[in-house]
Amino acid sequence: MTVSTFELFSIGIGPSSSHTVGPMRAARRFAQMLADAGVLDEVDAVTVDLMGSLALTGVGHGTDRAVLMGLAGEAPETIEVEGIADRVARIAEDQELPLLGRHRIHFDPAQAIAFRRGERPRPYANALILTARSGERVLEQRTYFSIGGGFILESSELDGSEAQAPELPHPFSSSAELIAHAESADLPISEIVRRNELAQRGGEEIEGRLSAIWAAMRECVQRGLTREGVLPGRLGVPRRAAKLHAQLRLAAPDSPLVQLEWVNLYALSVNEENASGGRMVTAPTNGAAGIVPAVLHYYVNFIPDANEEGVFRFLLAATAIGSLCKENASISGADIGCQGEVGTACAMAAAGLCEVLGGSPRQVENAAEIAIEHNLGLTCDPVAGLVQVPCIERNAIASVKAINACQLALRGNGSHVVSLDDAIRTMRDTGLDMSHKYKETSLGGLAVNVVEC
Repeated sequence: MTVSTFELFSIGIGPSSSHTVGPMRAARRFAQMLADAGVLDEVDAVTVDLMGSLALTGVGHGTDRAVLMGLAGEAPETIEVEGIADRVARIAEDQELPLLGRHRIHFDPAQAIAFRRGERPRPYANALILTARSGERVLEQRTYFSIGGGFILESSELDGSEAQAPELPHPFSSSAELIAHAESADLPISEIVRRNELAQRGGEEIEGRLSAIWAAMRECVQRGLTREGVLPGRLGVPRRAAKLHAQLRLAAPDSPLVQLEWVNLYALSVNEENASGGRMVTAPTNGAAGIVPAVLHYYVNFIPDANEEGVFRFLLAATAIGSLCKENASISGADIGCQGEVGTACAMAAAGLCEVLGGSPRQVENAAEIAIEHNLGLTCDPVAGLVQVPCIERNAIASVKAINACQLALRGNGSHVVSLDDAIRTMRDTGLDMSHKYKETSLGGLAVNVVEC
């Protein structure tokens, strides 16, 4: 099944789609399930077991806070970000939690949330078990996997028994099939994706939701440009976007490489907002969320005749690539390393830019392949379990890499030795071979070689 644009690009909160957004959605689904089953008022205790990467870096990624807010009935798309810290502190102080916002139970986060650091779940690296009790009786227990990008699966869904998907006019599960659809219909890749979306929703809804995604990306960038100080967490990482913005505003517009410095700025701005738990767009994950917005800002601010229609086409073409990466490999750093997050986002941005700059379907595919190929093997080793080092700078580097991949593809005719399917397959295989130390566990790499002060 082809992944929708509005699944890959979803408005939520930082700092992590797999550790924050996914667990919040899982906890909310669990609480809603209790209500739907008619047992919510019987519940007097809920426990949460976090396993895998959720246990190892969950505190730094805000997993415990996300679960609390999800159990309280909040969704990442609509929660008031500014009030989260006070609400979490109140729950810990009162030792009381309002399930779905209406049924109060005793809840001591220090006792009810267990970080099972020694347990490595299968088949995905991030898992949480939620249990609701009435006295000694277990009312319900569910296991959820957070599989990257805010996507969650309940254990009962692992056998593939899902609701019937809508019939799509251009279904594809490989880049070869995608190119075949585009060439046989004489359509750009963005239009292939748009017509698949039309099988699920109306044209006005598609445009409205794309506009909302772009607006949220712009707002995230603008917030990041104005905020100074130090990011949360024990590393004491200073925000740089506001200072860099002030410097670039004084730079001559024809200075060598100044456009790329602006691209760096846009990415830093988004990812500093993400690191502080701000409102943002998962694209396709939070840890890699600065890349697509940065390259989109490059298109809007530096490409003549750029317009909103081009922004929409960019996002739709990027969706095709993200869908292939998610379905045929993974977009989760906990499953295949940062190549799955930053590598996928870089490929999505390269493809989107190539599309709006007039690239053919084969050139768009080539741009995505170049981006994937030159992110292969990228590890996920966040220092102190925070989505800060090396994550923030990594988004800036990958944003520039996406533009370069696009330019290389546009200088060719779309013919190349390594196909996008080959690159995605290699990304998957590399991730399977990669030690778990380098998959968002903070057990290897920079996370152990950088001295925390």
